Amino acid sequence: MKFSILVCDDSTVARKQVIRCLNESIDAQIQQAVNGSQALELLRAQNFDLLCLDLTMPEIDGIQVLEAIKAEKIECFVLVISADIQEKMKLRVAQLGAIDFIDKPVKKSKLNEILHKFGIH
Repeated sequence: MKFSILVCDDSTVARKQVIRCLNESIDAQIQQAVNGSQALELLRAQNFDLLCLDLTMPEIDGIQVLEAIKAEKIECFVLVISADIQEKMKLRVAQLGAIDFIDKPVKKSKLNEILHKFGIH
């Protein structure tokens, strides 16, 4: 059975880069969301094994998505991929249930390491 992954980032370039790394690492069905609102709509409509989530987005940002996932008890791993690498932000996303935090741009080796650590492969 293929893993189901949702990649949420308001940057088309960033989404494509993450998807390219994922496709080289795992056989998965990958969908895209251009902002937090669209990601939440998709998460409420279907099950995803993994959400790759940017933090800085218009409308609903990544923190608000994490808060909604926690409040609504939506089951999926969340991997935050962001250029906001402040320690307090990393701590905040961990408190909200993210499995890990990757700096942009994504390095395939780091992504692989996290996927394998959580049995996503």
